[in-house]
This record gives sequence, C-alpha cells and structure tokens, in this order.
Amino acid sequence: MATNSSSGHVLLGGGTGFIGSAFTYLLKSKGYEVTIISRMPGPQRVTWFDIQSNGLPQGITAVVNLCGQNILDPMQRWTPGFKQNVLNSRVNTTHNLAQAIIKAQTKPKVFVCISGVGIYKPDALVEYDEDSPLGPPFDFLSELAQKWEEASEMPGTDVRRVIVRSGVVLGRSGGMIQQLFLPFFMGVGGPVASGTQFMPWIHIEDMCNLLLFAIENDKVSGVLNGVAPMIVTNQEFSVAFARALWRPALIPLPEAIVNTMFGEERAKIMTQGQKVKPKRVLEYKFQYKYPDIISACNQVAKLFYKTPF
Repeated sequence: MATNSSSGHVLLGGGTGFIGSAFTYLLKSKGYEVTIISRMPGPQRVTWFDIQSNGLPQGITAVVNLCGQNILDPMQRWTPGFKQNVLNSRVNTTHNLAQAIIKAQTKPKVFVCISGVGIYKPDALVEYDEDSPLGPPFDFLSELAQKWEEASEMPGTDVRRVIVRSGVVLGRSGGMIQQLFLPFFMGVGGPVASGTQFMPWIHIEDMCNLLLFAIENDKVSGVLNGVAPMIVTNQEFSVAFARALWRPALIPLPEAIVNTMFGEERAKIMTQGQKVKPKRVLEYKFQYKYPDIISACNQVAKLFYKTPF
C-alpha cells in the first residue's frame, strides 16, 4: 500500500478536545506540523472566521475535523437549544471545511471527518459493518450523524475523503472513563440499565492511530467503523473495567435514573447499543494495539496513569 513517506501539515478542527489533544500529540511526535482551528487566535492556530474569510492556510496537506459539543455533558439539559448547538458544532464546522477545500487553489490530499455509530439503529440481533445500508433517520442522533457525513462532501474535487464512525472512546483523560473512574474505584460501579446492550468501543490510542492511518495511506477512503474488533456488551465492559481496578461491578445504574439524568432521547447512547464490526478497517490491515476489552481496560485503569502519547 502506498504511503506518504514525509510528514505534512495538518489543519485540525477540535484539536483541544479529548481525542484532538491526543491526536495533536501523536501528529507532532511523527513530525507533522499542526495548525488548530480555535475560537481564539494564537501560535499555530487559526479561527473559524479565518477559515470562512481566507480559506485554508498555505501548505495544508490534510484536513481533519474532530469538532463536536459533548453530547453527554451532565451540566447541559437536553433542550432544543442544546440540541441545535450539538448539530451546529458538527455539521456547520464540517461544511465550512469542505467548502474551504473546494475553493482552495492548492488542495489537501485528504479530508478526514469523525462521525458516530449512532447512525446505526440499535438492535440486539443485527450486525453492522461499513457496507450496511442506511435507512432514513430514526432519531435525533441518527439524523445528526447523517447530516454530519453529508456535510463533508466535496463535489467536483478529487480530494480523498475518509469518515470514521466512532464508538465509545476509552481513555483516562476524558470521555466515559473519566466519568466512571471514581465510582468504579470506590467499588460502586456496575452496568448501565440491563447491561445486555452492545457497546461499540475503541481505545484512544487506536483511534488516534486510525486517524493517522487514514491520512497516510492513499488507498484508504470512504467509511471506516472506528471500533475495536472485539464486540462486548455494557455488562462485559463493566466487569472488565472493575476487574482491572480490582473492584466488584455489582451496582447497576438503573435505566430510569439515566433517563432522568440525561433525558430519554440522549440516554439511548448508554442504554441502547449496536453490534458494529470494523470490516473495512481490518481489510485495510490496520493493526490494533488494544483489540480486546481486557487489555484496553487494564491500560486505562492504572492508578499511576501515563498518557499513551
């Protein structure tokens, strides 16, 4: 497979978030120059206004968008206004970058966008891969994911486009693990709702390496399911994480409480799940560092934690 032998210059939306911070570190460690799109100007930064007004900075070889308001922010009520912010933070930023690429005289080689496995309808029996047909949106999250992916289209260009549909990203510095670490460490953790729902997941290090893989490999295009090859239920994850901490996982979080905390529509992210396989990722021969839930949980559960990158 052809790869780009020299590092390039990556324009990164969402570079200060949970995934973005780790990915920025990885890119710099590999010799890439990184310009982050930020609300505030600064060294190695441009603003969204700059992108809309002036287009892409000079010398950009890859554009990556990881932007998105945290859907599971417990401090935010699930109001129409918050839902609009969630939509805008993903769809508008992606659309703005796609338009900037279309208008650029010297175009980047690749546009990599993150999306979500919420595009697949939760089902206890159906197994999804990247080639599974998508029907019309069935809830807010599926509509969000479909609009998000459509916004990345760049008609009339030959820029390679890669969409990574992310599962739950496991890393100590953010996301679900950051929220669960203390209750599980205190021995009061357990499965969410019934625990039988599937939980598509991926370790933060594998997610960052997959994004880099998408940039560097010229033959990679289209949809990739950003999930580990091992399919687990929420119960199986809870047991693995608790064991990694040498704790029990006996106290479930009832579905009614989750619905009350987050709103039923938003709580579906935790109370329902999809059986998602990374078929195309494996066909491209991507090598996972944490392909199984035991090794992933052992890594994120260390008391004296060292960030992978």
